[in-house]
Amino acid sequence: MKSSSVIAVILGGGRGTRLFPLTGQRSKPAVPVGGKYRLVDIPISNCLNSNIRRIYVLTQFNSASLNRHIKNTYNFDVFSSGFVDILAAEQTPDNTGWFQGTADAVRQSLHHMENHAHDHVLILSGDQLYQMNYQKMLERHKENNADLTVATIPVNAKDAKGFGIMKTNKGGIIEDFVEKPSYDELEKWKSKVPQRHKEQGKDYLASMGIYIFNRRILKDLFDDNPGATDFGKELIPKCVSGDQTVCGYEFDGYWTDIGTIESFFEANLALASTIPEFNLYDNENFIYTRARLLPASKLMGTTLEHALMAEGCIIEASRIERSVVGIRSRIGKGTTVENSIVMGNDIFQDRSVIENATPENPAMGIGQRCFISNCIIDKNVAIGNDVRISGGSHLEDGDHEYHYVRDGIVIVKKNTIIPDGVTI
Repeated sequence: MKSSSVIAVILGGGRGTRLFPLTGQRSKPAVPVGGKYRLVDIPISNCLNSNIRRIYVLTQFNSASLNRHIKNTYNFDVFSSGFVDILAAEQTPDNTGWFQGTADAVRQSLHHMENHAHDHVLILSGDQLYQMNYQKMLERHKENNADLTVATIPVNAKDAKGFGIMKTNKGGIIEDFVEKPSYDELEKWKSKVPQRHKEQGKDYLASMGIYIFNRRILKDLFDDNPGATDFGKELIPKCVSGDQTVCGYEFDGYWTDIGTIESFFEANLALASTIPEFNLYDNENFIYTRARLLPASKLMGTTLEHALMAEGCIIEASRIERSVVGIRSRIGKGTTVENSIVMGNDIFQDRSVIENATPENPAMGIGQRCFISNCIIDKNVAIGNDVRISGGSHLEDGDHEYHYVRDGIVIVKKNTIIPDGVTI
């Protein structure tokens, strides 16, 4: 199938409350991941690797940093018809409100897509970590002469309650669909899955929130259901129970939904494993991001164990273990960082600023003789000397002077200053 027949739409999500405070000053797709990337880089890279080069990103909350990142990263030459464009919620004569859900966001943006010839619309989420060749899904869609294809992945009973769950026939056609079933009704939603998934208790086919619609079908759905605002809760069930042919495409690779602080934390730390399931080291399936032209990182006397280190860092720490250290990070002598994400800094501070730092106003980065554990340190944080931050199950969720706690994980918000000697 020609890539020119497809337009991709990446849903930027709402307020991102479950990822707060990481979404306090940025939209969910703009949240940093893997030391040097943004979440939005994942679906965009999947599109580019699948030779899909006409991409819209829909967003409405805190979109400034996302706009800046996309403008500085995804520039196509003048001889290409490709683009990555932001479509923010806007008032029009037909609609004066904000996006009310996933379907409403696409409905309100449909008139922009009509300016480009296409036969199919690929709808993607902006907060998932995975690598997929969408061309294979497109081929399956065409082979089945489907009106809609839904990407699925096997999940266990615990996770099934948070997803749309479906049943398919031998031909891969979806015959029944339920959004977030209760535990009591799960038994009847078991599906036949590959043996290795069955052994892990993954007996349910869950929607990944990845859809391919025929252009005409999508428009007809919106026209026939003007009050529908969500794909999973309203439009997908209508398609399955109606006259449309709805096909399932079972994905067999690594995939995780980054919708909460806990899932974001674990997905990032997993990247520091010896052989992570999400492969950043691939000769063909690149993860694209902004080319910052930073110098190589410097390490002095530091013991590293399962650490992922981005460019431009100056590290004098004693030990860094199972951690992700982002761009331009600075970590002082005698400091230990474990089970943590340090997102780094947007700029290099002048040497004079660092040399003239005071206990009340430390330089950006992490000072000397600190201990950081089970923590997420957002961008441009300044932590003084002899600071101790110990996250864990002993901590209750809450908002505090210097930090937030979610699921035992301590989050230090962007631009926070923590003076010398503070213990958390």
